[in-house]
Amino acid sequence: MVLLFSLSTDEEELYIQQAIVFIEDAIQYRSINHRVDTRSLYLYRWYYSKICQWGLGLSIAVLLLLAFVERPSSLSLSSDPRYRSPPWEPPCGLTESFELLCLVIFTLDLIVKSYLIGWEEFRKSKWLIGYTVVLSVSIIDWVLSISMVCDEKLRVRRLLRPFFLLQNSSLMKKTLKCIKRTLPEIASVILLLALHLCLFTMIGMLLFAKTEDPKNNGEWKAYFRNLPKSLTSLLVLLTTANNPDVMIPAYKLNRGYAIFFVVFSVIGTYCLMNLLTAIIYNQFRGYLLMSVQTSIIRRRLGIRAAFQVLSCHEAQEAAEEHVRVDSVLQVMSRVEMKSYYKTAVTTEAQQYADVGYMSLDQFRKIFDELDKDRIKEHPPLPQYNSPVLQRLQTIFGHYYFTIAGNALALANVICICTILVLNSEMSTAERDNVVLEIINLCFILYYLFEMCVKIFALGWRGYISYRNNIFDGFLTILLLALQITIFVTYRLPYNWNTPSHHVVSLWEMVCLVNMLIVFRFLRIIPDIKLMALVASTLMDLVKNLRAFAGILVVVYYVFAVLGIWLFEGAIKPPPETR
Repeated sequence: MVLLFSLSTDEEELYIQQAIVFIEDAIQYRSINHRVDTRSLYLYRWYYSKICQWGLGLSIAVLLLLAFVERPSSLSLSSDPRYRSPPWEPPCGLTESFELLCLVIFTLDLIVKSYLIGWEEFRKSKWLIGYTVVLSVSIIDWVLSISMVCDEKLRVRRLLRPFFLLQNSSLMKKTLKCIKRTLPEIASVILLLALHLCLFTMIGMLLFAKTEDPKNNGEWKAYFRNLPKSLTSLLVLLTTANNPDVMIPAYKLNRGYAIFFVVFSVIGTYCLMNLLTAIIYNQFRGYLLMSVQTSIIRRRLGIRAAFQVLSCHEAQEAAEEHVRVDSVLQVMSRVEMKSYYKTAVTTEAQQYADVGYMSLDQFRKIFDELDKDRIKEHPPLPQYNSPVLQRLQTIFGHYYFTIAGNALALANVICICTILVLNSEMSTAERDNVVLEIINLCFILYYLFEMCVKIFALGWRGYISYRNNIFDGFLTILLLALQITIFVTYRLPYNWNTPSHHVVSLWEMVCLVNMLIVFRFLRIIPDIKLMALVASTLMDLVKNLRAFAGILVVVYYVFAVLGIWLFEGAIKPPPETR
């Protein structure tokens, strides 16, 4: 039996919009538990647009940065209270106006989120409930500040500001959840560390007790005078920060005392601390696997939901589900995603154009392209008719030409190091900057020549398709601009070594040039496989540590605000220096 039905234009457009949003949810690993009516879908896509999310992120950054200029603030050029100028105090209402604008944006953000997911999902979300509480407390505290004409001693909302950063980052939420799950697992090791610390503290107080001879009391006086001092000394020793200073007074008296500190370090630092690290790593690895599985399930749910709404387009057999290829292509043309992924998915979908329909498995298969890495293809080389130009193109585009450039970059750095070593005992006025300038100029001219011939060999588009070339070209242009500035500023017949009438000295300009040349030497990293592997690992590590860096910012921010409250005015400069 065939079930036939027709769809109006509005209903068809609604199904298309739903499929678009579900696919975008799948791409971004978002939950599909949200409203799917026409008005809500437009609001949902607007909320997750780049402009809206960038605006929300900017509001969070502005709110956090307000602490640097709000009273009390120590923002000044020098951190020494003897030389620090009085900090700028903004008039009442200036920072509060920016803060109110941010709070209004966060209120709108909360309203939109709550509306899109509905009341049932809102009640289940602890983060949104906390968002509501923190926002309410912040607004009440802001009103109190205004009513007191900005003369209040404490601003409770300053402690709550990092919550907005946590709430807006799904990665930081997952990291906090993982830390929460890890704490019970590491409690036993932390207990062992505490017992280890207490046991050796008591042994140390017995070994290094005060004696009748003042000459033998160095260890007692410096590190084991009382229980808090002893405990602190060994706690610092766990981090090896005071090693070997902590045992030097006792070691002078008797070398056997070193056994105490060695045993303590072996058990605490090299066994228990490493065991603690291993447990934390194991827990985070397990949670990371669960997080990846959850993300995959969300993606599959989004793709399945998109298939379900698209399958309502046309008359179908009840026992079989399929979607039209032209509907899939129409949806893909309107989905917000990276262009190369959109091209790959669209190309896969067009393979079924002859059949006209796609099954669920085929629909899932075309989105497997999202899990594949992009292979960057470089533009074709320019074609030259002249045999001479073709030969030059082959020479300048060869790999050995790049190796020769790397060798010259190494020679340039060696020359700079040699001159710096020879001039290390001279003042900046005594150094012969002319020789260094001539050497730099020669190398810069070669770098300019190298950039031009590479553009000739690879073409403009081919040249900028390589990241190394972009890095080299950018530095070469900066080097050339600095060198031209030097010649314009210090042209003959002026004395290059005494440019007192210039804002920037010749030595400072030379330093800028040489720093850029040293950075250019980094171009050899991709050519050495081991170094390239280490560098790429470090770059990936930096990308993956964004959530941890955010949590560190939150922790330091909270403790900084607490420190301002607790220790305001505790450090005062001597009266004679004021």
